[in-house]
Amino acid sequence: MASLILVNGVQLAKQQTGLLGIVCLKANYSSDAPRKLKTTSLAAMKRGTGGRSSFNGIVATVFGSTGFLGRYVCNKLGKIGSQVIIPYRADHYEAMRLKLVGDLGQVLFHPYDLRDEEAIYKAVKYSNVVINLVGRDWETKNFTFKDVHVDGARRLARIAREAGVEKFVHVSSLNATPNPQPFFTKEGSKFLASKYYGELAVREEFPDAIVFRPSDIYGQEDRFLRYYAHIWRRQFRAMPLWYKGERTIKQPVYCSDLAQGIVNAIKDSDSQGQTYQAVGPRRYKLSALVDWFHQVMRKDEKWWGYYRYDLRYDPTFRMKVLLTELVSPSFPIGDVHTERVEREYVSDEVEKGVPTLEDLGVNLTYMEDQVPWELRPYRAALYYDAELDEFEKPTPPQYIQ
Repeated sequence: MASLILVNGVQLAKQQTGLLGIVCLKANYSSDAPRKLKTTSLAAMKRGTGGRSSFNGIVATVFGSTGFLGRYVCNKLGKIGSQVIIPYRADHYEAMRLKLVGDLGQVLFHPYDLRDEEAIYKAVKYSNVVINLVGRDWETKNFTFKDVHVDGARRLARIAREAGVEKFVHVSSLNATPNPQPFFTKEGSKFLASKYYGELAVREEFPDAIVFRPSDIYGQEDRFLRYYAHIWRRQFRAMPLWYKGERTIKQPVYCSDLAQGIVNAIKDSDSQGQTYQAVGPRRYKLSALVDWFHQVMRKDEKWWGYYRYDLRYDPTFRMKVLLTELVSPSFPIGDVHTERVEREYVSDEVEKGVPTLEDLGVNLTYMEDQVPWELRPYRAALYYDAELDEFEKPTPPQYIQ
C-alpha cells in the first residue's frame, strides 16, 4: 500500500468551534518518480528556526577539531544547526566524543593525514566553510613547525580554494613575527616564526581567508593555567620567571570567546580577508598573574611558602627542561619544553587599527570570573571541608590600564 504524505502541512479550520480540520492539498506516493532538486548545494537547503535541530546552511569542515580549541568551535557550530565534518587522524576515539556536538546526522567523520591531499579534498568538497585549527606546541620527529604551520596550512588553503569553499578560517598566533626576540634560547621562538610564515602562505593560496591571532588561551584542559599549576613547572615551592615576570605583559583570552568569534566571523559577510586579534579584555604583568594563580590554589607565600625568583640565574631549571625533552620528547611532562619556556616571556603586543573579538560582537570574559573555577581542581587541601570564610578570598590581580 502506498504511503500518503501530507506535503503542504496542516491548516486549522473553524478554531472558534474547537474543531481541528486537516486539509490535504497534495498527495505523493512512494511509487511516484523522485522529485527533481533545484540545486544540490546543501547551503540552499536551510530548514528550521536556527537551533540545534535546524540546518542553517553552514557545512563546516574543522581541521584540528580534536584539539583544545576545536571542541569549543564544533560545539558552537552544532548549537546553531550547522553540519560539521570532522577530519581525524590515528584512532577515532579522540573524535568520537564530538558526535554529540550536533543533532543526529549533522556530525560526520572522515580520516585524513595532513600530507594526504586526496583525503583532504574528500573532507572539504561538500563544505562551504573550512576552519584550520591544526597546530603544534613543540616539534616531533614526524612533524616540524614548518610541516604543520606553513606547509600544512598552505595545503589546506589551496585545496579549499580548488574545491570552491566560500570561507577559510585560519588560526595563527599573536606576536607572530619573522624575527622573534630571543629570551631562553639563542634563536628565539621558532613557533612564532612559523606562524608568521603560515599566515603568508594562507594569504597566497586563499586571499580572502579570515585569520585569527589569539594570545594565550585558557579554559578546560588548557596549556596556560595548567602549565603554571603543574608541579614540574616549579622548583620545589618557588617559581622561576624571566626577570621575575615583571617585564612580561600578557592578555589571555577565554577559549569560549575565541570560538564564538570564529562562528561570528563565519556568519559575517564583511569578515572576508580580515585579520582579528583574539585577546582578553585586560592586560596583566605575568608576575601578577602567577602570584594570583597560586593564591587561588592556596599555594601562596602565606599558606605554602611560595615565592618567585629570576630564572636567568638558575642553570638547574634549564637542565630540567632539557632533561624533560630527552625523557619524554613526544609529550613533555607538564608541558615543560624549551619552546614553551621561550614563548612564555614574549609580551603580548596588540596592534592599533587591527580588529579584535569585540568588533565581532563577542562579550569578553574576565579572568577574575573564570580562572577560580578552572583552577579549583588544583587547590591545596582540595577535599578539606572548610568553614565559611576560613580561607581569605584571593585578591584579583592588578591589571594595566
